[in-house]
Amino acid sequence: MTHALKTPDSSQKSNKALYGGTSSRRITVRDIAAAKERGEKWPMLTAYDAMTASVFDEAGIPVMLVGDSMGNCHLGYESTVPVTMDEMTLLSAAVVRGTKRALIVGDLPFGSYQEGPVQALRSATRLVKEAGVGAVKLEGGERSAHQIELLVQAGIPVMAHVGLTPQSVNAYGGYPVQGRGEEAAQQLLRDAKAVQDAGAFAVVLELVPAELAAEVTRILHIPTVGIGAGVECDAQVLVWTDMAGMTSGRLPRFVKQYAKLREALGDAAKAFAEDVVGGAYPAEEHSFH
Repeated sequence: MTHALKTPDSSQKSNKALYGGTSSRRITVRDIAAAKERGEKWPMLTAYDAMTASVFDEAGIPVMLVGDSMGNCHLGYESTVPVTMDEMTLLSAAVVRGTKRALIVGDLPFGSYQEGPVQALRSATRLVKEAGVGAVKLEGGERSAHQIELLVQAGIPVMAHVGLTPQSVNAYGGYPVQGRGEEAAQQLLRDAKAVQDAGAFAVVLELVPAELAAEVTRILHIPTVGIGAGVECDAQVLVWTDMAGMTSGRLPRFVKQYAKLREALGDAAKAFAEDVVGGAYPAEEHSFH
C-alpha cells in the first residue's frame, strides 16, 4: 500500500513545532533543543539534490541530511567510503538552494576529519562557507569527541553519529547491530555521553537495540535520532530512496516504504518509449507551426 506525502495541518500544530509549525524561517539547533524539552518527536530525511529537497521542504520535513549515503544511492559506489569533500560540497549546496525552512546538515565524508580536530575544522568550514549548510555530521563517539569540541568552539553545530557507523564498514566486515552485550552497551553509552559533553546538538543512533536506544534517549539532554534504533528516540531518519521505494534489492529491516517510486518511474519511462515508437508522441498539441 502506498502513502501520499501530506503537508502538515498548521491548525493542529503550534507555531514552534518542527513538523507542522507555521514559522517560515530556517530551523536552527535552538529549535531542535526546544523540541527535546517539549517532548516533540520529529522526522528527518536524506536529500541529495535541489528538486527532491524542495519537495521535502514543502512537505514540512524540518531537518534534512545530505548524507554520505549519496555514495550508494546516487553515485554508484558500493559503500560510503569513496565519497569526497568535493562531491559532498556540491550536493549540499544544491540541497540548500532547494530549501527555505529545513535545517540542512552536511555529512563529513570518510577521510575528511579522522586526522584530527584541525582537519575536521577545515572540512566543516568548507561545507558551511561553500555549501551554506546549517550544521555538519560526523561519525564516532569518544574517538571523535575532540573534533566535535573544536567545531562547536568555532561556531559550527555538530550532529554526532554512534552505533553502526557506515564509514567503518571495512572494520565491521558488514553492517551488524551495535551495542549488544553488556560491554558493547556500556561503550555505546560512553560514546553518546562523550559527544554530548563535547557539544553535539544531537546524536544519530544507528542499528542499536531498541532498549539501549531508549536508555540513551532518557539519559541525554540532547535529541537522539534513530535509524534502526526503536521508537523511543526523539527523532527518526531514513534514506529517502529507501523510504519512497526507489531503492532496488533487499532493504534493511528497519525501513518502511511509503511509496513505490521506482515502479512508477519505470512505468512512466516505458509509456513514453512506447508512444515514441508508435508515433503517438509528439501529438499535434505538442507541436509548433
